[in-house]
Amino acid sequence: MLRRLFIRDFVIVDRLELEFEAGFGALTGETGAGKSILVDALSLALGERADASVLRPGGDKAEIAAEFEASSELAAWLRDNDFDADGACLLRRVIDAGGRSRAAINGSPATLTQLRQAADFLADIHGQHAYHALLRADAQRQLLDVQGGAQALATATAAKFRAWRVLREARERAERDVSAAAQEREMLDWQVRELRGLAFDAAGWQEDNQEHRRLAHAAGLLEGAGAALAVLDDSEAAATAQLDHALSALRPLMDYDEALKEPTDLLEGARIQLDEAVHALLRYRERLDLEPERLVALEARIEAVTAVARKHRVAPDELPDLLARFEARLADLDLAADPAALAAKEEDARGAYLEAARELSARRRRTAEDLAQAVTDGMQQLAMAGGRFEVALEPLAEGTAAGLEDVVFLVTANPGQPLRPLVKVASGGELSRIGLAIQVIASCAGQAPTLIFDEVDVGIGGRVAEIVGRMLKQLGVQRQVLCVTHLPQVAAQADWQWSIAKDSGDGQTVSRVRTLDRDARVEEVARMLGGVKITDTTRRHAREMLGY
Repeated sequence: MLRRLFIRDFVIVDRLELEFEAGFGALTGETGAGKSILVDALSLALGERADASVLRPGGDKAEIAAEFEASSELAAWLRDNDFDADGACLLRRVIDAGGRSRAAINGSPATLTQLRQAADFLADIHGQHAYHALLRADAQRQLLDVQGGAQALATATAAKFRAWRVLREARERAERDVSAAAQEREMLDWQVRELRGLAFDAAGWQEDNQEHRRLAHAAGLLEGAGAALAVLDDSEAAATAQLDHALSALRPLMDYDEALKEPTDLLEGARIQLDEAVHALLRYRERLDLEPERLVALEARIEAVTAVARKHRVAPDELPDLLARFEARLADLDLAADPAALAAKEEDARGAYLEAARELSARRRRTAEDLAQAVTDGMQQLAMAGGRFEVALEPLAEGTAAGLEDVVFLVTANPGQPLRPLVKVASGGELSRIGLAIQVIASCAGQAPTLIFDEVDVGIGGRVAEIVGRMLKQLGVQRQVLCVTHLPQVAAQADWQWSIAKDSGDGQTVSRVRTLDRDARVEEVARMLGGVKITDTTRRHAREMLGY
């Protein structure tokens, strides 16, 4: 259930901290006082989209934080998504003046998708015009599937339909483009054989290039090594001989002056280094071969690779990926060239779709009967005696991603009248009552522990309003129910009540929330009954409604 809600700088709310109770709670107040603003703020915490218009004038950012108790299912989801799961779930949303939004779950950054996924475990919000959505065919189908717990099956059916359609389109395209496909296949076959014959290997390509560079410059390398040896060791003026002369001159003199020891030692080290360099150059010259035949072979190999890469407008290193793409496309064309194989794959996909779609249809038929009976019973309670509700499953000539049938809600508000599609119900009052019955029943079937009704009682009053209040009170025994309402008959049934009012001062208007005790509830319900002037009669009526 919802424990706490914190709102700052949101629309006309400057700062608000609310603690919620279990059971059925009513939020009342004058029109425009900000009752629905609380619901809007909670919707943002649950993942609805927002823009900068929600920021209160003068504020730098709007912030909403909602704390819920975490069920075992939600705790498992939190752990699976790397969020802290310590028995509570804190959703936080911040919207800045530029309309940018940040979200967090239990202190860790989260996406809006993750907020909405968490919201599935936390709360259902029914808006004051939610029944209008029920006029759409897709909303009716989705509600039926949710009611029957068939969402996963519906998703799987849609995926199988798309897979079938892809194969069907491939078969039709293959049949339509036989000549073009044959030409493409012939070209690809030649290209694949060419690339396979090249036997290109990225590591080998690097080695070939290194060896080619060495052999291409072998003569210069031999000449350079020889010239260096001549300077170092192969002449009377060689560096080794000159260094030996210098050492011969210095060694006897060290007996007379120890200061000569350091430069002599350095020259001795240089003589050793020079010997090592000479021996290394001799070994290098012995190993170095001109190998003209090998150089010719490498040049031919490099030219062949670069020519193929240039023809396909890729770098040589990309040739293996190109070959893989050609081979994959060739495999597709081979399959397309075999109509029987392609048709068999298409038929298998169609069979998988039909199997899932028929299972979905069976689930829908069972759910449709239960939902029709439940909504019909609800209509009797809502002063629509003799009214009837049915869910029609109208078969389709060919299935769609949504299944093998259209889902149509049918209703008649009066006995003896024929059933008509819900979309054609003329009376707004009838539509609101039917929609309310459907929403309450759908909420009972759902798993969300907190249910929020935002002025869903629009268009009703009197005895029907009292019945709606009782329905919500009964629902509040099992769930936490919050209801924004203008009807005293509904508010009087609540277990607890808040009053929302505007407070103007210092050139600003802000929304305030007040928890009502027994006496305050009498005054508020009396206001809802009597309007501007509250009399002793309206107070007595309010006490009677509240059972005080």
